[in-house]
Amino acid sequence: MNENKEQNSWKTLKSEVKFETPWIKVTKHDVLNPAGNPGVYGVVSFKNLAIGIIPIDNRLNTWLVGQWRYPLNKYSWEIIEGGGPLGVEPLESAKRELKEEAGLIAKKYTELCRIHTSNSVTDEYGIIYIAQDLEQSDAEPEESEDLQIKKVPFQTAFQMVMDGEITDSLSMAGILKAKILIDKGLI
Repeated sequence: MNENKEQNSWKTLKSEVKFETPWIKVTKHDVLNPAGNPGVYGVVSFKNLAIGIIPIDNRLNTWLVGQWRYPLNKYSWEIIEGGGPLGVEPLESAKRELKEEAGLIAKKYTELCRIHTSNSVTDEYGIIYIAQDLEQSDAEPEESEDLQIKKVPFQTAFQMVMDGEITDSLSMAGILKAKILIDKGLI
């Protein structure tokens, strides 16, 4: 057994891409686990960075996006989210997503946090921003998006997390961290 718990104790014997789309790649890894026993590990790799944006106006309102999430087979309320190409500055992707989904342009962005969405099976990595000093324009949703946008008091979004109405990991992490900063008067 590995004495230094922060060192990699897995050994990869062979890796093979099993499935790929423009958005994800699924790789099968034949491994030796930390006990030295053979096993199989599947990893879903994302081809985009997960981007989340929490717009907050000067009255502490925010915007939520509702949409049907195919993998869950259910409707989901979330912060504004999207994929940012890996070679593009994450803030540029955040600006694009905010305009596309809510028709908002922000003069001020603050990085709120970075998150691994489900690190037991995926390498997906996300960055969440607070967007402030907002200006309304027209939304430009992608053709694959059938979105419902609603402006709510930030406290309502927080309560939706606490009541289990918002379950998306980017949304939960962002809203909970933003709530702490709002309560401390930092937003």
